[in-house]
Amino acid sequence: MNAGKRSEIFRRLRAANPHPTTELVYNSPYQLLVSVVLSAQATDKSVNKATGRLYAVADTPQKMVQLGVSGLEEYIRTIGLYRTKARNVIALSEILLREHGGEVPAERAALEKLPGVGRKTANVVLNNAFGQPTIAVDTHIFRVSNRTGIAPGRDPLEVEQRLLKFTPPEFQQDAHHWLILHGRYTCVARKPACPKCMIHDLCEFKGKTKAEGEAATPARERPAKDRRKLGLGR
Repeated sequence: MNAGKRSEIFRRLRAANPHPTTELVYNSPYQLLVSVVLSAQATDKSVNKATGRLYAVADTPQKMVQLGVSGLEEYIRTIGLYRTKARNVIALSEILLREHGGEVPAERAALEKLPGVGRKTANVVLNNAFGQPTIAVDTHIFRVSNRTGIAPGRDPLEVEQRLLKFTPPEFQQDAHHWLILHGRYTCVARKPACPKCMIHDLCEFKGKTKAEGEAATPARERPAKDRRKLGLGR
């Protein structure tokens, strides 16, 4: 994909959503960190439902540690892998108190040392809590980047590196949000909503879906070689 097409994609996404943000509900860097850890293999909606109750009683590392693993489990048992996540949240809260004065560090290396925090989680926190132009590649962004051709890669790290390399600086801060929302609501996994997609004409995906009721290409319009493959004669 050339630079002009890539820039136009981001211009359109920005025009449709000038000030994108995460769908996780939080009021502090600590709450964001906990919510992102809880969101692994879970929906933001399910996390918000659980943390709405949780943060009313434990919204700081100190209160979370006092709640304890078993106490935390009672609030998040509706979230997948809640037992492992509860242990990680309590452990990372203890580390924040012991090594960072109860504050969430704004450095990748320090974040990635916390239990349950990998590169993707660190990128989300650095971007949303501290305004750093990081791009967290989840399954949605990985799919959109490869389908559209905007930053194809074999794994999340390669996609992230290409997005950082090819995304114009003016769009880097919000690129993560635009791409994840596009993948979540338009460029979905099973049947992307190509007919209503705002970047339909710029996308390089060869398997674009058609509008409902739109007829498939008639056999007589197919190239001769395709007709022969289908047993339709010459």
